[in-house]
Amino acid sequence: RLNMEYEYSFKVDNLDKYMNYCISNNYELVEESSQIRTLYRNNNGIMARITTKEKNNIKKTYLDFKDGNNSDEILKISRETIPLLVTEENKEAIDSILDILEYKKDNTLIRNRVVYKKDGVTFELDDYIEPKMKVVALEGIKEEVDIVYNELKDSEV
Repeated sequence: RLNMEYEYSFKVDNLDKYMNYCISNNYELVEESSQIRTLYRNNNGIMARITTKEKNNIKKTYLDFKDGNNSDEILKISRETIPLLVTEENKEAIDSILDILEYKKDNTLIRNRVVYKKDGVTFELDDYIEPKMKVVALEGIKEEVDIVYNELKDSEV
């Protein structure tokens, strides 16, 4: 089963105003984590991603696949698989799957992520350590995400 992801994603100079927007509009803080994500690519246009999340001193690693959209478009609509938990028992199998599908390591991203959620809208506030940048992503139900994105754009939060 694939999930369709409807997402506005854009670089910003400062995450504080978006965090304040979430707090003042009663978004619920659902996650704070540090993440290391390694991206793998082949010629099929679909990225493989292995993400290690650390939250409350607990590390978990997941594999998922997502349409590889490298464009600078703010709005991205893509397919995404359900994440698979990587364990000591299945790590070798996962490596062999990536090998047979001819995935090659592309790059590694290191970030701190704060996630807020309300109704059908999720805010992901990413402070990237490597490469250095700050990114805001709004994702969720198309109609609700469009409303919030336009409100942010019009108010210049």
